[in-house]
Amino acid sequence: MAMKLYGYFRSSAAFRVRIALNLKKLDYENAAIHLRRNDQTKPDYRAVNPQGLVPTLDDGGRTLIQSLAIIEYLDEVYPDPPLLPSHPAERARVRALAEIVACDIHPINNLRVLRYLTHSLDHDETAIATWYNHWIDAGFQALERLLVGDPRTGTFCHGEAPGIADIALVPQVVNAERYRLALAPYPTIARIHQSCMALEAFATAHPDRQPDREA
Repeated sequence: MAMKLYGYFRSSAAFRVRIALNLKKLDYENAAIHLRRNDQTKPDYRAVNPQGLVPTLDDGGRTLIQSLAIIEYLDEVYPDPPLLPSHPAERARVRALAEIVACDIHPINNLRVLRYLTHSLDHDETAIATWYNHWIDAGFQALERLLVGDPRTGTFCHGEAPGIADIALVPQVVNAERYRLALAPYPTIARIHQSCMALEAFATAHPDRQPDREA
């Protein structure tokens, strides 16, 4: 039975899981949850994921939520190719890089927050873009220093094969591009992003290549 991934084409978190599934060469069925039409609030989806967020992965009846937890599950159950290093200190490094994006940048820039800023606090598009890029810049400044200053950084965030840190980073760079944040101040991030997007696993996971894509 193929896995089923509940996601939304523009969701950064669902993007991460698509990349991981592609790197593992795992087939999956795409189940689109349209966040702007509030599909996530409907009882049928809340029965799948009571949090009402994406992604959710159904693997043979096992329901998994939260993108980083899903990716680590995939790495444990389908270990080839590995997405985490074997040494505990190395794993801690790449987890930290991934969490800067997934825990510090993304949560205050996701759709729920942007909707609140727009509809409840009456911020206009210019203010929203300023907010969005401020928090990406704050995270990217730290990431750039961590990456450029560490000899363990290679073609990818950690060495010569993509892993969980790259999986977290690439969707955030795509978001930065969508909000027209210049990447020149983060040359290492830009270089790693380019290396990742040269791989089919990353390229086919891009929002523009999803069946539920909208303009």
